[in-house]
Amino acid sequence: MPKQKIEMYWDVGSTNTYFALKLIKPLLERYDCEFVLHPFNLGYVFRNNNYELMKEPKAKLRNRKQDLMRWARKYGLPFQIPRQFPIKSSRVLRGSLVMRRYGKELAFVERVMDRYWEQGDASIAEYSGLRPIAAELGVDPDVFERMSSSDEIAAELAQSTDKGIEREVFGVPMIIANNEMFWGKDRMDFVEDELRKLSGINQN
Repeated sequence: MPKQKIEMYWDVGSTNTYFALKLIKPLLERYDCEFVLHPFNLGYVFRNNNYELMKEPKAKLRNRKQDLMRWARKYGLPFQIPRQFPIKSSRVLRGSLVMRRYGKELAFVERVMDRYWEQGDASIAEYSGLRPIAAELGVDPDVFERMSSSDEIAAELAQSTDKGIEREVFGVPMIIANNEMFWGKDRMDFVEDELRKLSGINQN
């Protein structure tokens, strides 16, 4: 019997993607799922919809920060808001596609997320900050940067983002299980419900 599959559209600039990656792990282990990551260029989507996060009402931004810190305390995560926010995420997204070719995509994504959302390291927006991560994972940094900068990888990222839009992905993290779509870090109960259905586990 094939493994169940969970897909996730993600962007390193998304606070909720950081939390979702942490919180989905128990489900992946519990149901022995295949986890498929799809890079999604959120900045591109925002620009095309004339949306600017930092132009939202100040009260809403303050409340969002307070709420994120509540999540961090609840789950014991060393999350913090970086001084430099937002950042350009396209190099990270491209880099993840390169690391996919080495079977190290998830490890790379987890490392860049932790570097940015736990250590406040905005250097990951540049190849100079990503090269050491590639090296840590056993990939030649020169090869990593050359491949990440290639037209092939740029086209692959654009295709991944466009495919997400076709699937009606409007934000990240967008989690897909059993063809059902769940937006946000706080939908893990619903994701698990779908996994139970696929497993034939009685929910009562």
